[in-house]
Amino acid sequence: MNLVGLQNLLDNVSFAVLFLTMLVYWGGAAFPNLPYLPALGTAGMAIANLCIATLLGARWLDAGYFPLSNLYESLFFLTWGITTVHLIAENSSRSRLVGVVTAPVAMGITAFAALTLPSQMQAAEPLVPALKSNWLMMHVSVMMLSYAALMVGSLVAIAFLVVTRGQDIQLQGSSVGTGGYRSNGYRLRKAGELVSQPEVRDGENNGFVRHGSSNGKTAVLDLVTAPQTQTITEAETLSPQRLSLADTLDNISYRIIGLGFPLLTIGIIAGAVWANEAWGSYWSWDPKETWALITWLVFAAYLHARITRGWQGRRPAILAASGFVVVWICYLGVNLLGKGLHSYGWFF
Repeated sequence: MNLVGLQNLLDNVSFAVLFLTMLVYWGGAAFPNLPYLPALGTAGMAIANLCIATLLGARWLDAGYFPLSNLYESLFFLTWGITTVHLIAENSSRSRLVGVVTAPVAMGITAFAALTLPSQMQAAEPLVPALKSNWLMMHVSVMMLSYAALMVGSLVAIAFLVVTRGQDIQLQGSSVGTGGYRSNGYRLRKAGELVSQPEVRDGENNGFVRHGSSNGKTAVLDLVTAPQTQTITEAETLSPQRLSLADTLDNISYRIIGLGFPLLTIGIIAGAVWANEAWGSYWSWDPKETWALITWLVFAAYLHARITRGWQGRRPAILAASGFVVVWICYLGVNLLGKGLHSYGWFF
């Protein structure tokens, strides 16, 4: 089989594997007691990652240049980055929840590249003069990896908002991975009524405030808001399992964005040096450059709010979720305009 045929085979195999992996992760979320599903999901992501890496390697050998010069190549490189970041996050957090949000995005990108793009946009073409530089590998690969990390971190933040139903649950220590959370004025109550017994904090109950009941039994693990003259309905409460899950997602999101932001910074600096070498100017306020700066500012604000201001929970998650849209505009949206120094060859 020639290299072109191998590429055509691998892009379709990657799509099929990611589609099945998405179903496995969703099945694992819906039926958490089913055995082997978590391991199958991880294996599916690893197989897809290997298939895409082989595809890009075959492309590199066949075309003779680093495969990041057009939309087809950049989409598959982005998917490879997303699956790589996913595997790192899943391994470090021991949580299979990341795949619930990353698998469908990776599958969708692969489907668009392999099944939607016309054949002429999938074919390898000679590089334009501006791309014949060693900076192609340095700048573009780092930028694409930063996009992948920031996308995964933003997707996990969106999952956090879904799990918490948009409630303002302030977590404790998730920025440094201690795994607890502040009650933020929440108190435990008996079902349907307020409890006002003395509070006893217990390290084994995930940071909940526990009250003793008059009959010696433990109060129902239900939440009410302060002040204690108010109660909330059952529909507004969050179970201990949801709060523990929210803490995990918040921690994962923070760590992945903390990985993607330095890569974005390095990529922008490398791009400025390359621009000066190619065009004689470090910064030209090209649409791609402008949106790269906007992306940098959004995630710089996110990290500043978490590290300096101490934000945790809903507010930084909303900021990260907006960053997901900003990254897509920077990566793909500005190129749809067909204007600027980065518009040739669907170059990213």
